[in-house]
Amino acid sequence: MTDIILYDYWRSSASYRVRIALNLKGVAYQSIDTSLLEGAQKAPDYVARNPQGLVPMLSIDGRDLIQSLAIIDYLDAKYADPPMVSADPVARSRTLAQAMVVAADIHPVNNLRILKYLKTELGQDQEAIDRWYRHWIKEGFAALEQMAPEAGLFGGEQPNLADVCLIPQIYNARRFETDLSPFPTLVRIDAACNALEAFQKAAPEAVKPE
Repeated sequence: MTDIILYDYWRSSASYRVRIALNLKGVAYQSIDTSLLEGAQKAPDYVARNPQGLVPMLSIDGRDLIQSLAIIDYLDAKYADPPMVSADPVARSRTLAQAMVVAADIHPVNNLRILKYLKTELGQDQEAIDRWYRHWIKEGFAALEQMAPEAGLFGGEQPNLADVCLIPQIYNARRFETDLSPFPTLVRIDAACNALEAFQKAAPEAVKPE
C-alpha cells in the first residue's frame, strides 16, 4: 500500500490534472473519493487539513499539498521524469502561460461552486448557466488555439503542463456540449493525449466510484 494519498473527485478537472501527472511520472498512489456533490470536502476533519475545502489534496512525504498546479510543481521537483515544464526560462514561461489560460482563466469561473452560486444565489436557470460555461471556454480556447503547435503536443513529443491542463478542460467542454470545431488543433492534441495510457487511466470514467 502506498503512503501517497490523493483526495480526489472523479469529475473534478483539477483532480484530473493531478491524476494525469501522477500517471505520467509513474507514481503509485491511493485515491480517496471526496464527493463534491455530497459535500465531503467541507467535512471538519478535511477542512482542518485543507482550509479551502476543495479538491484535490495530495498527502505525500508527511505533508498535505493543495492546489493542482502547486501539487504538480512539487511532483515535478521530486520526480523529474518526464518534466512538466522546461528548464529553459523562455520555454518554461510559455508553458506556464498556456497552462494558466485553463487553470487561471477558464476553470475558476466555471467550477462547481461558481455554477451553484449562479443557480442558487443569482437565480439563473440551467440554460443560462450552460451559456455562461460555454462562453468562457470558447474565449479561453480561442487564445489557446493560437498558442498551440502545428504539430505534436504542447510539450512536443511528450505531454507537458499545458497538455495536462487542456485535456480535462476539453472533457468538460464536451460535457457542456461546446462546439469545438473552431479549435481543431486543440482537438487534435486532445486525441493524441488520450491515446496515452497515463491519460486513459486518469479519465473520469476510469476512476468513477462504483
